[in-house]
Amino acid sequence: MAALNYKHLHYFWVVAKTGGIARAGERLHLTAQTISGQITLFEDSLGYKLFNRIGRKLELNDVGRTVFAYADQIFTLGEELEEVMRFRPGGSPLQFRVGVADAVPKTIAYLLLETALKLDDPVRIVCREGKLNSLLGDLAIHRLDIVIADSPMPANIDVRGYSHLLGECNTSFFATPALAKHYKKNFPQSLDDAPFLMPGEDAAVRPKLLRWFEKEKIRPRIAGEFDDGALLNAFGEAGTGIFAAPSAVTMQLKQQLGVVQIGQTEQITEQFYAISVERRLTHPAVLAIQSAARESLIIPKGK
Repeated sequence: MAALNYKHLHYFWVVAKTGGIARAGERLHLTAQTISGQITLFEDSLGYKLFNRIGRKLELNDVGRTVFAYADQIFTLGEELEEVMRFRPGGSPLQFRVGVADAVPKTIAYLLLETALKLDDPVRIVCREGKLNSLLGDLAIHRLDIVIADSPMPANIDVRGYSHLLGECNTSFFATPALAKHYKKNFPQSLDDAPFLMPGEDAAVRPKLLRWFEKEKIRPRIAGEFDDGALLNAFGEAGTGIFAAPSAVTMQLKQQLGVVQIGQTEQITEQFYAISVERRLTHPAVLAIQSAARESLIIPKGK
């Protein structure tokens, strides 16, 4: 076997990590043909095939998984070194690229992200909102530093990532003062047949709300369902219906929307996570968010 070519090893690692030559090309800024040719040269130098080619898909074989395990240790350490050097004090503003899953309440996202702006060194936040799966794809190719989500890393996503629990909090219910006059008394039974604004199917809190309604024998009248939390809040502000939100942002919602809290429950909790490709968080802005979350959100015991 010839001397190990680390450039070829890196190409192989990126292909295996991102799940395909096309995505690897995006990350490495190379054509698919170039990467495919480099992988072939690497396999020839090793004397082993590393992938099973199934149509256009590549799957690691037994030898490929062994090589990947070593390559992953080598280049993960290299990335951590780059992160440490990148975040040295001084110089230009520190760029913080964060993805926010659209199911995360905007008030929670702001509550967490504003802390990054208070660091001693200037920070420029680049914020992207979208579906969790799409954001995780960008995280995998290092277009994002972290993703803030209301659920941990999905088990069925072929992306290497680590879920860091920021905290959790109870759930409160809000309405305009006019609606609150009718539904605040005798909570939560007062929610029976009350107009309610339901989070979309991607929201982790949705099934918890439905189970709680069933347990309490409450059947609210669903006035609308919203994938976008900001749009849900806008309808809530307009008095279209009652809506639920994390208790941690009660003050912000009262000030911003002019709504009142009609009740709360400890039986529905919402968790919030920072998902990263790092096993150990190192970005100064992420560490600041993690610290702030421990003050503004309740961390479950034993976590």
